[in-house]
Amino acid sequence: MTTARDRGLAAALADARDRPDGAERCAELERIASRADATGDPRTALSARFALVEAYLHRGERWRAVEPVRRMRATLARHPGLLDARPDELTRLRRHQRQAVEASFGTPRVGLDQARSLLDALAAELGEDAAPVAELRCRLADHLGDEPAARRAYERWSAADPTDPVGGCPGCAPARRADLLAGWGEPDAALAALAPALTGWVEPQAPPTRRGERQAAAAGATACTDQPERALAVGLLPWLRTGAVTRAARAHVHAYRRHRGERTAFPLLAAHLRFCALGGYLHRGLEILTEQLPELDRPADDLSAMEFAAAGALLCGLATEAGLGGRRIHRPGHGSRPAAEVDVATLGTQLQALATALAGSFDARNGTGHQSGRIASWLAERPLAAPVSLAAETEFDEEPEADPAEPLPPGPEEPAPLDAALLAAALDARGEPYTPEPDGTLAGRWGEATIQFRLLGRHGDVLHARVVAQRRLPADRRAEAYAFCNAWNHDRLLPAAYVHEPGDGTLVLAAGVSTDLSCGVAPAQLAVLVAAAVRTGTAYAEAVAALP
Repeated sequence: MTTARDRGLAAALADARDRPDGAERCAELERIASRADATGDPRTALSARFALVEAYLHRGERWRAVEPVRRMRATLARHPGLLDARPDELTRLRRHQRQAVEASFGTPRVGLDQARSLLDALAAELGEDAAPVAELRCRLADHLGDEPAARRAYERWSAADPTDPVGGCPGCAPARRADLLAGWGEPDAALAALAPALTGWVEPQAPPTRRGERQAAAAGATACTDQPERALAVGLLPWLRTGAVTRAARAHVHAYRRHRGERTAFPLLAAHLRFCALGGYLHRGLEILTEQLPELDRPADDLSAMEFAAAGALLCGLATEAGLGGRRIHRPGHGSRPAAEVDVATLGTQLQALATALAGSFDARNGTGHQSGRIASWLAERPLAAPVSLAAETEFDEEPEADPAEPLPPGPEEPAPLDAALLAAALDARGEPYTPEPDGTLAGRWGEATIQFRLLGRHGDVLHARVVAQRRLPADRRAEAYAFCNAWNHDRLLPAAYVHEPGDGTLVLAAGVSTDLSCGVAPAQLAVLVAAAVRTGTAYAEAVAALP
């Protein structure tokens, strides 16, 4: 199906994509999408909303993505053949649809009717037994407190294909399942569900080394970059409840070393605080609470704020009972609240009030009392076991000298020589399909663009991304093609556009960008470079597609 495209809107969309992340960029994308709706340009409307959804997700505002996803579905309903030739984009839309439904679990600002409507539409296309649908049905029922319905959906989810491209990270699925089972009071089943995510993690024995841990983790069955630490955090309470106190202690030390500094790990901090409270590590728990308390003012979502506050209130309550209620903790100012030195007993009261209020807002939206009851049960918990020594903490926090014969895999911020494995890992982390070619090139399709990533240079330390627009022009439009490329290169920094003549009577409009990484590159930096190549390359190809 072909649709008219407004060249002015296409150019505006390319400009908006080049803007820095922020509220102004999102507002401009909203304006372009609305204008495209009004002028009958569904292709640009979809492209603008794809960019808008991804901007919201990048900003940690998943709940804001619900409305643009709903409008994208409405656009497809009016133009049912729009994505027939773009199966990758349809999969991408369905992934965003799943993320929009998940947003309803994290905040009461998303209406349940909206979430159910998007979930029903996904089920109509994929089937009730598809893993993404069964998982969302399970988690929605659990969020509402309907355990029987959640368990029925859990069985369908467990039996479904775990590699469905619409589903969430398959490496994190065991942790998501274990979290549900633990909440249903089945710690043994939760630990069994975690087993696939813990493959490759060997419980450290003194003296542990990071080299050994990283090599073991690298040999694991899952390529998920959140594992095994996410699974270890989920397993903390089940291990405590089954008497495996030493294993829980070692898992906590290992996982918190990573989670303490990762913004995206905030939802897991409640598990660490509850472990410290129920495992008897009150002093360590208060240290963690003091360290992480500023993050409560900028949480990932309302659910993680509620759980962090409830876990902190539990910790403060038990600490007060143990005679630590007068210990003072610095709470930074936020908004109209001034900075203050708050004693543990008072802080516990404040955190309990926050957790209770957030639970009430969820229940008001849901029409149930489940979240309030869940938080009340957390606050009523008592220690599960006497603490064991955390002497391993010092050993874990030390950085032993690496064996020079066995180099460490780089951490996210650690520069390393560019190689094919590092590039493949950066693409894998995006969760989008690509194809390895015989010469080592990694090629994928993003919208109107085919993008090829390859390593160039004498030592393979130059990252080159070549963009090929899907649309070709007839050879008699050579002058126009060159004028377009010259204008692009004049107005845009990346990528460098050029015209290629394959000799078959057509013109290929391509572009490229090369980055010298001879000094090394951190995985996080490489991820940014890949994302920039995809974003600018897609904008280039869409500008080509918008040519008359």
